Amino acid sequence: MSSFSKKLKLTLKGTGLAMAVSAFALLAGNPALAQVTAFKQAVAEEAAGDRDIAAFYRSVKFESVWTGTSEADKARRSALFTAMTTVGMHGLPEDRHNTDRLMRALENIRTPQDRARAELAMTKAFIQLARDMQSGALEPSQVDDEIKRNGVYSSATVYLTGIMESDKPRAFFRSIVPQTGEYARLMKEKLRLERLIQSGGWGPAVPAGSLAPGQSGGAVVALRDRLIAMGFLERSSTMTYDRNIQSAVQVFQAAHGLDPDGTVDSATMRQINEGPEARLRAVMVAMERERWLNKDRGERHILVNLTDFSARIIDNDNITFETRSVIGANTSDRRSPEFSDEMDHMVINPTWNVPRSITVKQYLPQMQANAGAAGHLKLYDWQGREVSRSQVNFNAYNGNTFPYDLKQPPSKGNALGLVKYMFPNKYNIYLHDTPSKHLFAHERRAYSHGCIRLADPFDFGYALLAKQETAPVEFFHQVLDTGQETRVELEQPVPVHIIYRTAFTDSKGRAQYRSDVYGRDAKIWNALVRAGVTSPALGTYGLEVAAISGDPVQVNVSNARAVATQPVRETTTNYQPRLVVNRSASSGSNNASSFSSVSSRDTGR
Repeated sequence: MSSFSKKLKLTLKGTGLAMAVSAFALLAGNPALAQVTAFKQAVAEEAAGDRDIAAFYRSVKFESVWTGTSEADKARRSALFTAMTTVGMHGLPEDRHNTDRLMRALENIRTPQDRARAELAMTKAFIQLARDMQSGALEPSQVDDEIKRNGVYSSATVYLTGIMESDKPRAFFRSIVPQTGEYARLMKEKLRLERLIQSGGWGPAVPAGSLAPGQSGGAVVALRDRLIAMGFLERSSTMTYDRNIQSAVQVFQAAHGLDPDGTVDSATMRQINEGPEARLRAVMVAMERERWLNKDRGERHILVNLTDFSARIIDNDNITFETRSVIGANTSDRRSPEFSDEMDHMVINPTWNVPRSITVKQYLPQMQANAGAAGHLKLYDWQGREVSRSQVNFNAYNGNTFPYDLKQPPSKGNALGLVKYMFPNKYNIYLHDTPSKHLFAHERRAYSHGCIRLADPFDFGYALLAKQETAPVEFFHQVLDTGQETRVELEQPVPVHIIYRTAFTDSKGRAQYRSDVYGRDAKIWNALVRAGVTSPALGTYGLEVAAISGDPVQVNVSNARAVATQPVRETTTNYQPRLVVNRSASSGSNNASSFSSVSSRDTGR
């Protein structure tokens, strides 16, 4: 290595003024090279406060990503500004990704130090944007602690390397948002609803509490017109609640999780009169939720949508099995959490090991009043030995001191039914059969202590076993008929995703809407609004909404993975070359797709 190279390397690694001065003195005879060296030194200093960013720039020898005059830098610059100005399409906060500061930083470049500050400001803005697009604008657990999800994080180095190595930077931004068909369909629905709202929506609400087939009059005409506007009914001039309206109501009810009986009861009327603004909010929340689950879900996976009271087996994006479900009751200690895990076995003829919380809150008071209460449960000591109730003074204990476990042996009356499906997790949540079959006839099915009960648990098992057994039905019943608790391993574990979507699409891409059972989506929407999310279709109408159970939750948005863009300091010197942003004179808008140099000299490589 020459003495010049050694000196240059020392300058880039060092931070002291003396080393920088000696390097500049050495390079004084070559102004262009001195500018490059000064830029790299300034980048090193600006990046020093962030270990990840600093490591990336060291790896590329402090070359520019955004502020050079190469075609690659120009393409990345253009792609970044385009992505920042279109984040609203994804339901992300536009103010967080405002381009004005970056535009000013680029326009005010006078020195290599100015350029380095602009470079790092753009890098930090890029990382914030990439993380929001990939993982969402909010931290899930800060919105509701029953959302047990972590964002799909990538390091700054991964993002920066990705954009540097991409031949098509705009395609890079398209690649980091969820690639699921669901995300694309939700975005399409968002745009449709925005256009609809801006053109007047669905018209007047139906002025009635309920309507039934055979009725006529002004309320029926209003119902007819609203169903036509929503796309559920062909154009008609009827003034009577006829078969066509009844059929349209049935389709509407199915699309909103209601009993499709064709009669507009009070629940159906509430949904019919719900405005498109509420639907738009639900879609934008669903898009944020899709970003929280932005990962490979598995070619085969199990999808439990809590708001839809359903459980499905998905194979290659197709629903191959579907059943009704019962979810946790809407109380603080019984709501079903949202999380993902992996199902690896089932237990046929299960024993119910009564959870400690249920034992001391529900059954201990009963046994204190009557030692023979809950006789279907057996008592066991800490060594696993069965204990006779006659030997226990239940009133001598409280919830903290009660030393026994309760278990229910395998039987048709077992609380878990005859089979449970296990994906071991710290929340003690699983899928299972139930003897309480009547609950599946209810429209709203939030009754359990948190686990997911299945309406068709045997068929669910057959579908899982079909991948490993030539005769899955016969195999299942051979084990079942023994009456013995038996663990059956799944040869290929299946991912399980317990989700919560009040807006989603069906297998044909049609929008579906459900009630906000636990009030979680209201919390998410309010947090998004506080983070700066809005829509031109909403304006100030219908932004912050009340949570179903109490006041809106306060969320510290500043902690929601914010990567702040540092202020760009402006320095006036005699240094002339600068990068200028071409603005549209006619519109006055920030057109960041084109940059040009006003000098034959530049601060690039």
